[in-house]
Amino acid sequence: MTQRFGPVADVLQGQVDSGRLPGFVAAIRAGGRTEVLAGGRLALGGDAPMRPDTLFRLASVTKPFAGALTLALVEDGVLGLDDEVGRWLPELAAPRVTARRGGPLEETVPAQRPITVRHLLTNTSGIGWAPDIGPLAGAMEERGVGPDGFPPLLDPDEYLRRLAELPLSAQPGEVWGYHVGSEVLAVLLARAAGRSVGELLAERVTGPLGLADTAFRAVDPARLAVQYWPADGGLEEADGQDGVFSRPPRFESLATGLVSTAPDVLTFVCAIADGGGPVLSPDAAAAMTRDAVAPEQRVPVREFLGAGRSWGLHVGVDVEAVQPWQSPGRWGWDGGTGTSAWVDPSRDLAAVLLTQRGMASEHDAPDEFWAAVSRCG
Repeated sequence: MTQRFGPVADVLQGQVDSGRLPGFVAAIRAGGRTEVLAGGRLALGGDAPMRPDTLFRLASVTKPFAGALTLALVEDGVLGLDDEVGRWLPELAAPRVTARRGGPLEETVPAQRPITVRHLLTNTSGIGWAPDIGPLAGAMEERGVGPDGFPPLLDPDEYLRRLAELPLSAQPGEVWGYHVGSEVLAVLLARAAGRSVGELLAERVTGPLGLADTAFRAVDPARLAVQYWPADGGLEEADGQDGVFSRPPRFESLATGLVSTAPDVLTFVCAIADGGGPVLSPDAAAAMTRDAVAPEQRVPVREFLGAGRSWGLHVGVDVEAVQPWQSPGRWGWDGGTGTSAWVDPSRDLAAVLLTQRGMASEHDAPDEFWAAVSRCG
């Protein structure tokens, strides 16, 4: 272990020793130098140690991959940012919108404008979760189309059919909403390209970058960390090595579906940070990681997004330095399974933390990790 990021390893190992974390793998690049830190076990009470090639469920750290894949297909001419999604998704060609945000689902008005690819990337399509959408949140959950840490249990066409039965929570382009639009992106890209999302991702993102361990299932289940959720003061197993992510999914989710390693995720975010190649052009990479949501569009979700944070083309973007580790232009995202990946161009710093402790509340956020990285970086 090198001296520079030794304190980061100490912080994480302390959480393992206290029983808070079963294990972790972190990958950090600073000033062109990369270090990988690992500690703990693949499973509570198990013998197999965490290693750099341990596989984790990325959860919402999948979303930046979704942004890169969409922009790659835009650059390939498969679809355009301002194309109407109804061209490929007739289910969403003429949506209704709740007449009052958070109001009854039966009281709707027509959408004032069509949903575009850009709306899905910026999470402003009117599709998505927010804390103030009222009965719509429950209706999405009942139909199996609401936010979840794991991919939908429906096939893509049935997922979209059920979702399209519900109104939008806001007019397209007006308010930020989370997660569900990422699932819609997966259906859109597959239909527009006439190929599965897994094939598209392998051809345009993971293949060119040599990310052999990144896929919509564990490429080697023996290396997959067991997933846990906090429960009753301890940890409860949520998915084992032979569970959901060891099998081909019904839905290749661009919201929560990927399994990967810390080095693979670091390679991906560094490729985008270094100009996009070989996945994106420099202009596309810059657009992906730049703030694309106006302050008034994120008013209802400011607390959820986090202080000082906005959204680009499917990545979070810091716009204020509220915490010591934040700076304007820092970008990335976190995943509910205990994952986090961010790049800070102003410090020439990129870091990834993968754990298998789910985030049940804001107290589970990896703040101690980012504080330690900031002190060392």
